[in-house]
Amino acid sequence: MLYYLFTYLRDSIHLSGAGVFNYITFRVAMAIILSLVISMLMGKRLIDFLRRKQIGETVRDLGLQGEAQKKGTPTMGGLIIISAILIPTLLFARVLNVYIVLMLVSTIWLGIVGFIDDYIKVFKKNKEGLAGRFKVMGQIGLGIIIGVTMYYNNHVVISREVRPGNTGLHSAAEKIETGQFSRKDENGKTHAYVNVRTATTTLPFIKGHEFRYEKIASIFGQKYVEYTTPIIYILFVIFIIVAVSNGANITDGIDGLATGVSAIIGVCLGVFAYVSGNYVFAGYLNIMDIPNLGELSIFIGAFVGACVGFLWYNAYPAQVFMGDTGSLALGGIIASLAIIVRKELLIPIICGIFLVENISVMLQVWYFKRTKKKYGEGRRIFKMAPLHHHYQKLGYHESKIVTRFWIIGIVLAIMSIVTLKLQ
Repeated sequence: MLYYLFTYLRDSIHLSGAGVFNYITFRVAMAIILSLVISMLMGKRLIDFLRRKQIGETVRDLGLQGEAQKKGTPTMGGLIIISAILIPTLLFARVLNVYIVLMLVSTIWLGIVGFIDDYIKVFKKNKEGLAGRFKVMGQIGLGIIIGVTMYYNNHVVISREVRPGNTGLHSAAEKIETGQFSRKDENGKTHAYVNVRTATTTLPFIKGHEFRYEKIASIFGQKYVEYTTPIIYILFVIFIIVAVSNGANITDGIDGLATGVSAIIGVCLGVFAYVSGNYVFAGYLNIMDIPNLGELSIFIGAFVGACVGFLWYNAYPAQVFMGDTGSLALGGIIASLAIIVRKELLIPIICGIFLVENISVMLQVWYFKRTKKKYGEGRRIFKMAPLHHHYQKLGYHESKIVTRFWIIGIVLAIMSIVTLKLQ
């Protein structure tokens, strides 16, 4: 909102200094600072309010060290994270940008699903919370919104250079959304470009780096590609949203783990959004040039600031838990960001911590059922799943587990960023 206000003041009143809001880097910095302030100031007040209302975590007896001390710790702290994301984004971003709209919807949508789950647990005294099928329905609903918008919206495009004998299109399934426009490279040479609407993502480690979903659709016959491509794309988006949001939810099991890992992932995705949204960097790195994507950096700045600010209270020993209000929202945000910046095929690396946590649970359940059927009693691969509880059972302190998971997260983020040049 402030962007539009200061643009008006600059153009109509010629207010000195108002043009600073044109710079994405300035607005990103302001979003980070404000999100930190909101999360830290609001955090203290919300924690006090939750304690007065006795809105505390009900801890299951899992036989873990330090478990008893967590009982009664205020939960639903995800409201802090969501507020610290939404307020700076609404103030500093161009809220009419299609990518900003999608991220606001993602944050609120899964935030509401998580809030309902926490509300049932806390106020209805039902430890199971919202039934799993309703959570999945909420995740699928968000996946449909993201998938349909990314596939059909005329403002969701990538820029391609037009060369002799090359119109900028790679297939008949792609649509040109703008006429030709010109840009100059670092040597002053002019090049022609068009904006293309296409279901395309980044293929890491491969020269040319683009993968078109119509290649999968062509398996069902070339004449059906136009109809099957959107179905395949939207189903893939739904799978990503469900998997990553559940991964974040599962990872939120010890103090500061999910929050810190999410902040690291946010920084990584912020780098991708900034360079892909800037045609100079995109051209230099030979990566996908996505117009208007740079605006997403403001949202990501607020996201990272909110996570770091929340860590002030969520780090061991936690004064507040985010609950499903926060964990589902964080996972949905990260999944949506990866899809929007067209890095969904990098998710196994970027979100490696979430992936391993998810797999550890699935392996544990599968092996237990298989051995129970075979031997009459269930056996386990890990002492407890998800994986972070396995290390707790081995006697590792929470802080050590969290710190080492953060270090692994940083390494995975660096590996992901390095793929910008590995083609």
